[in-house]
Amino acid sequence: MGEASNIEPLKFDVADMNDGVLHALMELISDGIWDWNANTGYVYRTARWYEMLGYTPHSLDNNVLTWENVIHPEDYPRVMAAFDDYLSQRADGYQAEYRCRMHDGNYLWIEDRGHILARNADGSVARMIGAHRSIEDSRRLFETLERRNHSLEALIEERTRELSRVNRQLQLQLEENRRLAETDTLTSIANRYRLEQVLPQACDRAQRFREPLSLIAMDIDDFKTINDHYGHAIGDAALTHVVENIKRFVHDADLLARWGGDEFILILPNTSLTEARLRAAEIRQGLEDLMTVGDFQVTMSFGVVERFDEEQQTGLMARSDRALYQSKIAGKNIISG
Repeated sequence: MGEASNIEPLKFDVADMNDGVLHALMELISDGIWDWNANTGYVYRTARWYEMLGYTPHSLDNNVLTWENVIHPEDYPRVMAAFDDYLSQRADGYQAEYRCRMHDGNYLWIEDRGHILARNADGSVARMIGAHRSIEDSRRLFETLERRNHSLEALIEERTRELSRVNRQLQLQLEENRRLAETDTLTSIANRYRLEQVLPQACDRAQRFREPLSLIAMDIDDFKTINDHYGHAIGDAALTHVVENIKRFVHDADLLARWGGDEFILILPNTSLTEARLRAAEIRQGLEDLMTVGDFQVTMSFGVVERFDEEQQTGLMARSDRALYQSKIAGKNIISG
């Protein structure tokens, strides 16, 4: 190993350089360098500063107005605010990104940094140097990415709206499918499937809250005779007229369902046997208002039952069917149970 060198590294202070040396060094730097003597108002700018903006080197006035005039009007207030904050020592440094007008009228994004070399005795700036560096490529990349992000966000928002619309349509379709699955196509009342869903729930509710639950089983008397004599179209019309009549006596909490053919079930929650019989009597009385089918007066037989304690739907339906059968063999147009 040789002896350690006693040569100290070269030290210098930019503020101590004469302007010629400093400006020579500034010309060697690729960025556009500026040197502002605030006491005289003179601003030196390197050739690179001019070239970056498309001007002939040293073709503009050497004052701060030249700089101010090339700043984009929209950026000017923001740049001046940052500049003033640094000059007034409200900020530790000066750095800004803004657009500068080029010789051809277009604008170039630049990054501007500045550093105060000296202040006067009263604290005002005596001298300051800085650098302008083009950030056009990075800004274009940023703007491109930003546009893509906005486009992506817009696409996501559009797809989200579309999915929401499709989901609403699917929900409506599901509700419509459910309604169709639970509705009798001829009479538009609940079908057997819906009845088999609701009746177990009604039994459970009656058990839970210790409330009465009654059923009315109804069947059109001699309906086969109507079909045989007048045809199925007239028979279907008779069915719909009968249903419209029954619906006049159905409450909101009740469920009227077509059990099959010309037989119907009416579920009566929180209804005693006595009340259910009165309801059946109202329905039978209402049938007298129906027009005759040819020379045939439409009547119905009724089987009315009330749920026993802990009785489930199977037993309840079986008893209502037996009660209806009793009405049939007793002469029809009768209420049994």
